[in-house]
Amino acid sequence: MMELKYSDILKLNKELENRLPSSSYNITVLSNVIVHQIKEILEYLLRSEVINANVRLGDYDNIVQDSKKYQNSNMVIIFWELCNIIDGLQYKIELINKGQLDDILEKTKSEIDLVLNNLEKTSLVLINKFTSLSFSSLNIRKNKLDELAGQLNQYLENRVPANVRLVELARVIANVGLDNSLDLRYYYSSKALYTIDFFKTYVEYIKPYVMSANGKSKKALIFDCDNTLWKGILGEDGIDNIEMSTITKHGAIFAEIQAIALALNQQGVLIGLCSKNNPRDVDEVIESHIDMQIRNKHLAINKSNWSDKVSNLRAIAKELNIGLDSLVFIDDSSFEVNLIREQLPEVTVLQVPKRLYEYPKMLRENRGLFYNLSFTAEDKKKIDMYKQQVERETVKEKFIDIEDYLASLELKMTIFENKESIVPRMSQMSQKTNQFNLTTRRYTEGDIQNFINDSNSDVYAFSVSDKFGDSGITGLSIVTANGSTEMAEIDTLLMSCRVIGRNIEYVFMDYLIGKIEEKKVNNLKAKYIKTLKNEQVKEFFDRCSFGLIDEDNSVRNYTLNINNYDPKKLNYIEVIHGG
Repeated sequence: MMELKYSDILKLNKELENRLPSSSYNITVLSNVIVHQIKEILEYLLRSEVINANVRLGDYDNIVQDSKKYQNSNMVIIFWELCNIIDGLQYKIELINKGQLDDILEKTKSEIDLVLNNLEKTSLVLINKFTSLSFSSLNIRKNKLDELAGQLNQYLENRVPANVRLVELARVIANVGLDNSLDLRYYYSSKALYTIDFFKTYVEYIKPYVMSANGKSKKALIFDCDNTLWKGILGEDGIDNIEMSTITKHGAIFAEIQAIALALNQQGVLIGLCSKNNPRDVDEVIESHIDMQIRNKHLAINKSNWSDKVSNLRAIAKELNIGLDSLVFIDDSSFEVNLIREQLPEVTVLQVPKRLYEYPKMLRENRGLFYNLSFTAEDKKKIDMYKQQVERETVKEKFIDIEDYLASLELKMTIFENKESIVPRMSQMSQKTNQFNLTTRRYTEGDIQNFINDSNSDVYAFSVSDKFGDSGITGLSIVTANGSTEMAEIDTLLMSCRVIGRNIEYVFMDYLIGKIEEKKVNNLKAKYIKTLKNEQVKEFFDRCSFGLIDEDNSVRNYTLNINNYDPKKLNYIEVIHGG
């Protein structure tokens, strides 16, 4: 986006406005300086990603009051500029006494408390950390402005709840350059501190937060091999002559690439290979090359063969049971890169730069594609879970009757009710689960915590294990009653693709109906909201004896009289109460 002029962004943003889904993602920007240019820049960036962003600006220097007014936004961004906490603070601060400075500090802390309190139920809040860079970047000695910024940031870091993320504003300024970030002429004339280039970089910097909140984080990083994971062509140079050693000029670059990939893997990103190569040769490198860091234990999938890469990427998505739009593929070949971009536009494709020394920088800059607002225990075990699933599929082939196969698994379901310790995982599932997801509503940790705190709501989650291993927490339902004993509603019902096909969903529904019945609720509402990926659950409520009330092209509304529910009673799945 950096190459686009502001006038181009205004035009393109307007063109996108009417091409997007009707449901909007409402963002409010609160600030004590003028930031009006961020509106169209942020809208255009997100609309380009098929997020129907609608950005509103609060009143100038009215952060506390507007935080109450706009608390129902999907996301709130706060520019709380240090230099304008009081007018002219950047020059007055060195002349005021300690008592006056303490008053400014305490006043700002109390305002931070009010804002956090007002926004406690807002789904996602981004607050820029205070920085003194704008007016003290050349100071050798730490001054009062630096100290005030540090004290306020420390206070923020100690106070932020689950729905708030702190944005490192100094990093954005560093990426753009101080002179290119600030326009002091407009700051002194109209309190507009930042340039267009700053806002372009800023919105790119915060984009991963919004993508994650909207379920658009990438899940798998797939590499070509030759000149992508190592320097050289395996089939021509041989295993002894490919380079990925830290002691050679080119090898050090590929060693760094593998290290970055492994760091992502530790955060739950799936790593795979898609390479035109002799599979035995690739296996030998993975198993025995002394400099190879990525080993079989790190790989979720390996498609090293002579098939075309388009077919292999389709197979990778199918076998991992994730969408093509969850894949990021890296290749050095312009031909392959352009072919995949043309035939699989859903896949994000990165090309190894011609200047090889830029390769690690490119990969680091794209780590945000995989950002998740929540990081959970399940992320650490993801590779093992996928390998366990391969074992299940192998055993499944030996059975003729699916019920006999399921009974052989020794399935156990542990159900948790309103359990705060697993809020990050419940939030993550709402943001990432697409296929078995009846309403596809995305919730942050703060949202889930609000449901738990609400006496009219109950949050249920479950984990699944069998004789092959533990699949972790893989299901979620949120049931709301709105104070009524006559009617409740299933707000959310979802299940990870890892446990699809084991009839877990029916046992979970039996449990939910039992809990609702205990609360003396007579009727239950539910709905299926159609997305591009959840067609397979379109008739799930029909199969659970709910009655269809009405439907259109995108929504099916249901109701159930609890007395008419027909439970499945599948006795080969043991239900355990986890608290």
